[in-house]
Amino acid sequence: MFKVIQRSMGPASLSLLTFKVYAASKKDPPPKMSVKIDELSLYTVPEGQSKYVEEPRTQLEESISHFRHYCEPYTSWCQEMYSQTKPKMQSLFQLGLDSYDYLQNSPPGFFPRLGVIGFSGLVGLLLARGSKIKKLVYPPSFMGLAASIYYPQQAIVFLQVSGEKLYDWGLHGYIVVEDLWKENFQKPGNVKNSSGNK
Repeated sequence: MFKVIQRSMGPASLSLLTFKVYAASKKDPPPKMSVKIDELSLYTVPEGQSKYVEEPRTQLEESISHFRHYCEPYTSWCQEMYSQTKPKMQSLFQLGLDSYDYLQNSPPGFFPRLGVIGFSGLVGLLLARGSKIKKLVYPPSFMGLAASIYYPQQAIVFLQVSGEKLYDWGLHGYIVVEDLWKENFQKPGNVKNSSGNK
């Protein structure tokens, strides 16, 4: 055992020693003839000139090319529509997630209020039997009244905004009717001249 340790210690201890080795430079004369890369046998270029020849298209490739050119306006239109509707769909999806979170963590008393508002809409629908205009007017009106009882601040803001929009729509409608009246009924040929009747 002692001999084995001695024999392994010698080479192991020599591996821990560090020493520098200097290479002696020979004074050889520089080669007079240097070899170029082209002259090596691996890098020889064939002497014949190559020419690229494009293979003729097959019937399948031609038909696919025509089909792609035919479909290009439609695909670009689809890409435009997708880029325009993507933000709207993302905002709608986010609105759905927010509504779901609100319903999961709703404030106390929210569901009874929602039930009263929905019941008032059903009462308005029952009272509006027989007339289509009443069916369009009564349920939203009853639901709006019930909602304004529970949410007065939001009802005031909603009435202000909707009142301004209704005023703008009425003003635009008045301008359109006035323009139509001036174009069609106040032409020089349509207005009766009282001096011509004398």
